[in-house]
Amino acid sequence: MSTSPQEKALVPAQGGHPQRWLILGVICLAQLTVLLDNTILNVAIPSLTSELGAATSDIQWMINAYSLVQSGLLLTAGSAADRYGRKKMLVTGLALFGIGSLVAGLADSSGQLIAARAGMGVGGALLMTTTLAVAMQIFTPEEQPKAIGIWAAVNSLGFATGPLIGGFMLNHFWWGAIFLINLPVAALGLVAVVALVPESKNPQGDRPDLFGALLSTIGMSSLVFAIISGPEHGWTSGRVLVSAAVAVVVLAGFAYWESRIPYPMLDMHFFRNRRFTGAVAGAVLITFGMGGSLFLLTQHMQFVLGYGPLEAGLRTAPLALMIVVLNFTGLSAKWSGRLGTPVSIGLGMTAMAAGLVSIATLTEHGYPGTLLGLVLIGAGAAIASPAMAHAIMSSIPPEKAGVGAGINGTVAEFGQGLGVAVLGAVLNSRFAALIPVAASSLPGALAGAGSVEERARITDAFASGLETSQLVGAVAVLAGGVVAAALLRRAERAESA
Repeated sequence: MSTSPQEKALVPAQGGHPQRWLILGVICLAQLTVLLDNTILNVAIPSLTSELGAATSDIQWMINAYSLVQSGLLLTAGSAADRYGRKKMLVTGLALFGIGSLVAGLADSSGQLIAARAGMGVGGALLMTTTLAVAMQIFTPEEQPKAIGIWAAVNSLGFATGPLIGGFMLNHFWWGAIFLINLPVAALGLVAVVALVPESKNPQGDRPDLFGALLSTIGMSSLVFAIISGPEHGWTSGRVLVSAAVAVVVLAGFAYWESRIPYPMLDMHFFRNRRFTGAVAGAVLITFGMGGSLFLLTQHMQFVLGYGPLEAGLRTAPLALMIVVLNFTGLSAKWSGRLGTPVSIGLGMTAMAAGLVSIATLTEHGYPGTLLGLVLIGAGAAIASPAMAHAIMSSIPPEKAGVGAGINGTVAEFGQGLGVAVLGAVLNSRFAALIPVAASSLPGALAGAGSVEERARITDAFASGLETSQLVGAVAVLAGGVVAAALLRRAERAESA
């Protein structure tokens, strides 16, 4: 497919867009806002539990409603951005995200907050696809790896600093402030995007696949609903079995639909590319382990170790610090260039798995074990995440930059949502097995404890569940590193041959 005049105008013959680095800063600001909301809610769990009366399943849906709606719409959002204009989608996404944040901040029930989070997911889908697509258009091919590295660093930074910012806000304000803080950022982003970001689109691009978006959203939501419901209702209960069956049927229908229509959101032929398949597998599992582990770790720090929200956020900050140091000093890009993409991804994900094992086995001995784990996870993410993002985008035709960004965002968001659900389910199952009479959440069980000894037994059971779930995450991340590295290595050998 030929490049449109709008796209050609973005990249002058002598180099990229003259304001490309400033524009990258603007789109990274928009991206950061979306990503903070993936983890910022974690430190508010105790406040939501007490003030809204939210059970564990409610908390998980507050988190998953955002990520699942977002992941279900990313492919369609990317296709729409390619066809109708990436700047238009950026502006629309920022506006919708700001409105959703306002509604979430003023919610007074679990149901209202879950609905608002789902609405924020719509705006987030538009933002996540267009930011990376714009970056691919305004930089020359030689500069794209560096630009994607910075974009991916901000991606990981936003993911990791959510607990820190959330803890600071909760230490000074009520829980709704973690959403209202998005409003000035969204307003600033709107002004900057309108003033600086050039419009780009591919008028001959494929029309949005609305039916495919519906199928993917229903399928993924049903899958996570089954996982969340399993510990509470039983894995063989009708609710869980029906939800799982719906997920299997709908996702199979989605794959069939995408392989038959002439304008698919997700071209199934992409999966014949080993580079694409390896990068996708790694992206799912790196966010699976990282998202699920942080969701559980922030609860452990507050419920078991007794840290306040700000203290818990500060103690997770080394993860973000490692990402900043390794990416913005260029060390990560330098190592990746020397080692190559397969080795970089394999090494990074092995370090992340080791970090999860450290958290699982050494947390009981104090914060140093957790610190070691956070440093390893941060170092691994700094190396592996940019390499995987570049591998995915370089496997997609340039005229489908929006769709490529949608695929990259979809696998990451789905991996995180699934990680929260699966590792949360592992924790709940282990906790319920050790404390059969426990309430639906740790605070509820502690509130019903009749003695100091019983409280200690309950917190020990929760710590045991945390250890088991973190080890499950470590195995998933390590397996992802092995699979991704092997597939990417085979792809490089095939290309060289």
